Amino acid sequence: MMGKIGFSLILALSLVTVGTTSERKCDLSGLWRNELRSLMEIHEVNHAGEFSGEYLTAVTATSNCIRRSPLKGAQHDTKRRGQPTFGFTVNWEKFSNSTTVFVGQCFVDDKGKETLKTMWLLREEVGSPGDGWRATRVGTNVFTRKRNVERGKILQQHSPPCEAPTPTPTAQ
Repeated sequence: MMGKIGFSLILALSLVTVGTTSERKCDLSGLWRNELRSLMEIHEVNHAGEFSGEYLTAVTATSNCIRRSPLKGAQHDTKRRGQPTFGFTVNWEKFSNSTTVFVGQCFVDDKGKETLKTMWLLREEVGSPGDGWRATRVGTNVFTRKRNVERGKILQQHSPPCEAPTPTPTAQ
């Protein structure tokens, strides 16, 4: 009798656990880091699924000082989908002449770990339509959630110091 009760209890707990993990919802807001060590902070996602934030890339093809860049995007309603698809655009205007669009999906594993699987297209400005062949790059990134203690200040703290150019002395 005791064995049947113990078995029933274990079975009931495992069914509750399975139900709980399938109900986990992915929340895009917060701090994320990809495999290249770039950081992204997504501010609160509104009722329409729209969001904004900042991106601090760890890699660039330019020799300019890297600066935090604004991002804007949208996701599917998480009330209906626990692991939504999303898309966002990063405008690198503060240090580069390019724009990147990301599309992806947010996943939550059985242990609650959130991962963003993304694919991106980067378009760089070129001088003429004939140079378009070299203007677009494509790639993938996987982002994992990072603990965000000071919301809104993490990227600011990690931004490289970009010094203003020193004025060139003029001959008198």
